[in-house]
Amino acid sequence: MNLTKFTSIALALLFCSSAAPGQEQHYRGKPFHDSMYHGGPQKIPGRVQCPYYDLGGEGVAYHDTDARNRGSGELNPADGTYLNQFRMSEGVDTSYTKFHRDVEIDDNPFNLVMPPENQLYAGWTEPGEWFKVTVKVARAGTYTMDLLYTSNRGGTISLDLDGNKLTDPLEIASTKNDADPLAWRQWHHWNLMKEMAVVSLPKGKHVLTIHILTNGNMNLAYLDFKERKPADSNRAREK
Repeated sequence: MNLTKFTSIALALLFCSSAAPGQEQHYRGKPFHDSMYHGGPQKIPGRVQCPYYDLGGEGVAYHDTDARNRGSGELNPADGTYLNQFRMSEGVDTSYTKFHRDVEIDDNPFNLVMPPENQLYAGWTEPGEWFKVTVKVARAGTYTMDLLYTSNRGGTISLDLDGNKLTDPLEIASTKNDADPLAWRQWHHWNLMKEMAVVSLPKGKHVLTIHILTNGNMNLAYLDFKERKPADSNRAREK
């Protein structure tokens, strides 16, 4: 084989092994949609809802340690209601925030922030689990991320974009509070981590992957992506 032909083949193989810009190579997942949520990529800047992870199933759109949804259809009875049966046939464990007058669950006095009522979330997380969300970035730029979550013991997560590292491991502060007399409610102390990371995002359609790295026992509701203007960056450097 002459050198020119060998070089052409090598370049072709290199091209085939690389993900195309704005895509995760060979990804078969699709943006979530159902009768209540009409779908399409989640928008950035904006709120990326964790329970609206992509369609595609185990090993494609998510990896979970077991195939059972411990929230929908189990903790929340399969009674035909949308919230109680949300994605109950899938492995990612999902539930929603509950405000009760008799026993304060997610509207309890140990919250650091009050979550929205009926806010869906991905929970029962374990190290090694992950899920993917297709997003559409309106403008290339620098973005800050806020996370609405609970964590019984702290832990770390990380994010990829199109299969490439977007963040280093991110420390998730524990929301455990020994003053709460109800042991089960340690999983319902909500907090908002503001500007937990600053990331550079290219314009267009992308696949965001959230990895659970250590500890687990977190409930992840949403990530808020906000554009960071040049003036914001300058003020941050001056502090």
